[in-house]
Order: sequence, then C-alpha cells, then structure tokens
Amino acid sequence: MMYSVKELADMADVSRRTLHYYDELGLLVPAVVSDQGYRRYNEASLLRLQQIMFYREMGLELRQIRTLLDDPDFDLMTALRSHREALQDKVRRLQQLVQTVDTTIAHLHGEIAMSKKNLFSGFSEAEQARYEEEAVANWGEMASDSIKRWHQYGKARQAEILAEGGAIYEEIAANMAAGPASATIQASLKRWHNHLRYFYEPTPEIMAGLG
Repeated sequence: MMYSVKELADMADVSRRTLHYYDELGLLVPAVVSDQGYRRYNEASLLRLQQIMFYREMGLELRQIRTLLDDPDFDLMTALRSHREALQDKVRRLQQLVQTVDTTIAHLHGEIAMSKKNLFSGFSEAEQARYEEEAVANWGEMASDSIKRWHQYGKARQAEILAEGGAIYEEIAANMAAGPASATIQASLKRWHNHLRYFYEPTPEIMAGLG
C-alpha cells in the first residue's frame, strides 16, 4: 500500500513540511515520485520514519540519524530492542520523579519527613548535564555562571535552597486571593526576589521577563 505526504503526515502527527525536509536531507526519501511530482511512501517508509522519530526522541541530530539508518550493518530488530530498553529506563526514571514530586509536596505540607538526599531521587546526572549544555547554548554566560554558582553550594545546601523556594511558592499560592498588591503577597515576592540570587542576579529586565 502506498501513502501520500498528507496521509503519512497525519498518521505520524508530523507536518508535511517536515517530510519534505527529510526528503531534501536524504533522510526519508519517497518510495515513488509520480510523473506529476507527487511523493508516495510505502510500508518500509513508515518503519524508517518510526526509527527517525525514536532517535529524535533520544536527542540525536538528523544527520546522525541518517548515518545510522544508512549503515549497511543497521538491523531494525536490534534497533527496536534497544529503543525498548531505553524507553523502559526512561519510564522508570519518570515514575521515580513523580514519586519525588509527591513526596516533596507531602513534606512541604508537613505530612512526612523527607531526607535531603530524597529531594533528588530520580534525577539523572547525564540528563542534568545535557540540560545544562542546552541552557548555556541558549542563554550564554548568564546560564553558565548560574550553573557554576549552583554547583558550588553542595547537595545539602541545594536541598535547603529548593525547600526554601518551595515554601515561598506555597505561600504565594495560598495567598493569591488577597491580590498582588496585598502586603502578604508583596512580602512573599520580596522573599522570592531575594531567593533568585541563589541562582543569578535578578535584574529589572529579568524580573520583567519572569513576570
């Protein structure tokens, strides 16, 4: 069975422009191009697009994906098993993060005691390093300085800072009905402004962007 660009785009929930771009890169070439210039894709195209989307989910660049898929030694079943293992690891990590969120909420409500170490359960060092690289790439020197400042605190101090921030957010949320001009909210916002100094200097421009 053959599929048009629109049919494949709808099926995979990607844009037609994306499929055209993949064709230009030689990443996903149509099985057939009609005399009228219409692209047509077959079952093999669907499986290749699935692999592209799996590798994109893993953070690989398009040119890296093309190199992998075009390798004569590439084996689809081996790749699928590898994807399954990686996804299972990700599911386990996300489940742990959900548990950490739930435990932290209960801790901030005074329902349970929570150790400093458990504040960081489920966080992957590799993922954190990747996020930091992205932050530096997107925000430059300010992000780099903020990351260095954060790492200088050490785990115990980081836990205290996070707990303080959580308490401020809870305080603001609990008093929102009083309105932004109320003395209570203004006091909380001042605490929040000071809290941001643990990460970076909150200039008026930055505060305007956050607001």
